[in-house]
Amino acid sequence: MAGEMSKFLTEEQMDTLKETLIKNPVNESESYVRISEDEMEAWLYLGKPTEGESYTKTGLIDFLNQNRVVEGLISSNISAMAKKGIYRREVKVAEGKQAVEGTNGRYEFYFTPSDLSRAPLIREDGSVDYTSMKSLQNIRKGEKIALYYPAVQGENGVTVTGQEKKAELVKELPPLNGRGVSRDEENPNLYIANTDGKIQIVDNKVDIQTVHEITGDVDMLTGKVEFFGDIIVNGNVTSGVVIRAGRNLTIEGTVEGCTLYAGGDIVLKRGVQGGSKAKIKAKGNVFAEFIEYSEVKAGKDVQANIILNSTISAEQRVVLNGKKGAIIGGNIHGLCGVEAQTLGNEVEVKTTVHCGILPEDFRKLKDAVRRETEITKTLTELVDEMKELIQRHKSTTSQQVQLKTEQGLRQLNEKKDRLFQALDEVRQDKARLSSIHETGKEAAIFIRGTINRGSIICIAGERMPLDKSTSFTKYTLKNGVIHAEVVAI
Repeated sequence: MAGEMSKFLTEEQMDTLKETLIKNPVNESESYVRISEDEMEAWLYLGKPTEGESYTKTGLIDFLNQNRVVEGLISSNISAMAKKGIYRREVKVAEGKQAVEGTNGRYEFYFTPSDLSRAPLIREDGSVDYTSMKSLQNIRKGEKIALYYPAVQGENGVTVTGQEKKAELVKELPPLNGRGVSRDEENPNLYIANTDGKIQIVDNKVDIQTVHEITGDVDMLTGKVEFFGDIIVNGNVTSGVVIRAGRNLTIEGTVEGCTLYAGGDIVLKRGVQGGSKAKIKAKGNVFAEFIEYSEVKAGKDVQANIILNSTISAEQRVVLNGKKGAIIGGNIHGLCGVEAQTLGNEVEVKTTVHCGILPEDFRKLKDAVRRETEITKTLTELVDEMKELIQRHKSTTSQQVQLKTEQGLRQLNEKKDRLFQALDEVRQDKARLSSIHETGKEAAIFIRGTINRGSIICIAGERMPLDKSTSFTKYTLKNGVIHAEVVAI
C-alpha cells in the first residue's frame, strides 16, 4: 500500500501521512483507495484496524486526500465507515460533478414554410387528391412569426481528483431580419408580422410578400394556391385547381374548370372555358374576355366581352363590353342592371336576364316583415301577462301563490329573451333584404343591339318572354309591369 501511495505523494506528503497514521492508524496492508478510470468516482476499502484502535472520519478524509481524492466527498459514507466499523468491502466515498451542458440560442417558429406539402393526399379509395397540395404559407398582420430563446450557459464539472471538466461554450443567434417583420414592444424576443402576405425564409431572412406571382401554369401538380394578398398567374389555370386570393387575382392565360375566389377583384385576361365545372367568386368585380359554361358571383360588377351558357350573379351590374358584347344562353342577374350589345342568338337559345331583387329574396323580405309583426305582437301579449303576474304577486300574502307567480315569471322571462333574440335576427334579415330591394329599385336591362327571340326579360318578380326579335331596347319596371322603351343610339 505504501509503495502504491509513494507513486503519487511527495516526501513531505508522505511524512504528513505517517504522522496521520500514527494518530489515526490505518491497516496499510489491507486498506486502499480505488478511483474510476474517468476519475468521477472513488471507493475506499478498509482493513480491520489493530486491536484497540479505531478509525476517525478526519483520519479517513486525510487518507483519501493523500490518495488524490479531494472533491465530491460523500461525508455520510465516510462517517459510517468510521463509526460503524465497515471493513473489508468497498464503499463509495466520493463522486465528481458532471459538467452541465448549456443550450445554444434557438428560434421557435410559428410557421413551417420548409414543411409545405408537396405530395398529394391519397384517398381511402386509392384516388389522388391533388388539391390537398400547398404551394405557400400565409400570415396575417400582427400574428407571431418566431420566439427567440436566448442561450443558457452551462456549468463546469469537477472530478474527484479536482480536475475541472469544462462545459461546451454556447452561442447566441443573430436577430431575425427581413421584410415585414418587427419585434414586439413588450417582449423583444418575440417577432411579429407587420403585414398580411406570403411568408418564407430567404437567405436566413424572413420575407413577407404582399404579392404572390406564379411564372408558369397552375395545374393539379401545383396544388391548391391560397394567399392573403394579391395573386398573379402568368400562365394558364387547368381544371380541378383551387386558387384563393385575399385581395385581387389576375390570370394572364386561359382558365378551365377550376375554383377561383378573391377578396377583391378577379381579372381573367384570356377568359374562362369552364366546362360546366368552373366556380368563380369575388367580393369585388369580375373582369373576363369571355365566360363560357361557368358559374360566376361578384360583390360588384361582372364585365366581359362574351358570356355563353353561364350562370352569372352580380350585386351591382353585369356589363358586356367590346366588339361582340353578347349574352348567349344561361341565366344572368345584375341587381342594379344588365347591359349588353346582343342578347340570345338566331337559333333562339334560351337566354334569361334579370335585374332588381330576386323573387326568392323578395319572398324572404315579405316573410321577414310578417315574422317581425308576429313576434312583436307575441311580445306585447307576453309583457301584459307578466304585468298581471307581478300585480298578483304584490297583492297576495300567500306564500304558495307567491312561489307560483315567481315560477311563472321566470318561465315568461326566458320566453321573452328567446323572442327578443328571434326578433333581432328577423330585423337583421329584413334590413339586409330591404337594402337589396332598395338598391335594385331603379334597375334596368339595356340591350344596345339585337335582342333575339327566345330571350326572357325579368325584373324583380316580373317576367317577359320575347316571342319575336327586336333591338335597341331598354327594359324597366313601372307599376309592377315591365316596360320596353326603344332607345336610339
